[in-house]
Amino acid sequence: MTEDRTHSSPDRGSSPDRGSRLELGAAGEEIAAEYLRECGYRVLARNWRCPEGEIDIVVADDDWVVVVEVKTRSSHAAGHPFESVTPTKLARLRRLTGAWARENPREGSRLRVDAVAVTVAGTAPPTVEHLENVA
Repeated sequence: MTEDRTHSSPDRGSSPDRGSRLELGAAGEEIAAEYLRECGYRVLARNWRCPEGEIDIVVADDDWVVVVEVKTRSSHAAGHPFESVTPTKLARLRRLTGAWARENPREGSRLRVDAVAVTVAGTAPPTVEHLENVA
């Protein structure tokens, strides 16, 4: 089942420098991590890397280990952030989830992949949307 949660918070600070996609992405990941903490998730890892690629955030949610793909945009002019979570990206995330689980075994844990979209537009508070179990 996929659940869509939308959240906007004035506490997340001002817009990052739009001149740098890396800075925007890092700011979005920080906003997403804080959002997930506020929702009761426990952050296990950030920017976890292996030869197959990188996972943005790994969190624990009760007996679930959740791999979270974060997509950040400064506007929806080029499409919604979730539009860049393609079937190819989802297949890669499933492989990365397996690699993380092999390297970090947690007995009894179930695995899932979520996606978080962060939109940081102008001076408005960032908007966070969360889709559960996307892959």
